[in-house]
Amino acid sequence: MTIFISNTHIIIGSLSHYYIFEVIIKIFIMKKIEAIIRKSKFDQVKKALHQIEVNFFSYWDVTGVGNEVMGQQYRGITYSTSDIQRRYLVIVVSDSFLDRTIEVLLETASTGSVGDGKIFVSDMIEAYRIRTKEKGSAAIN
Repeated sequence: MTIFISNTHIIIGSLSHYYIFEVIIKIFIMKKIEAIIRKSKFDQVKKALHQIEVNFFSYWDVTGVGNEVMGQQYRGITYSTSDIQRRYLVIVVSDSFLDRTIEVLLETASTGSVGDGKIFVSDMIEAYRIRTKEKGSAAIN
């Protein structure tokens, strides 16, 4: 049996039959980073991301429920609430920017207290820039 691997195919062959399996092998892999951080840390995180040349990302104000116990005080009485205000960031980077982006988020978003947030990383299959019709890593830089 013969096995040949290229950038786009795996060919497995025997004496009389060859089977071709397409594989997706990309040189420029992209990652989607979703981070939930404290609103008070947003300006610091944004500045730090710009310093490492992560210049585009989206964000939303969100409300969630977590381990942090927040209380609001009204006329000397503390009322606890389970709703926690946070900022939700979505950042798509090429694989080469992943580690430094995560490092910046971990360093700048942390206060050391419960409720600092979460970071989630997933594979991004494809990205397109609508204006130029570029795709892949070229569309996100």
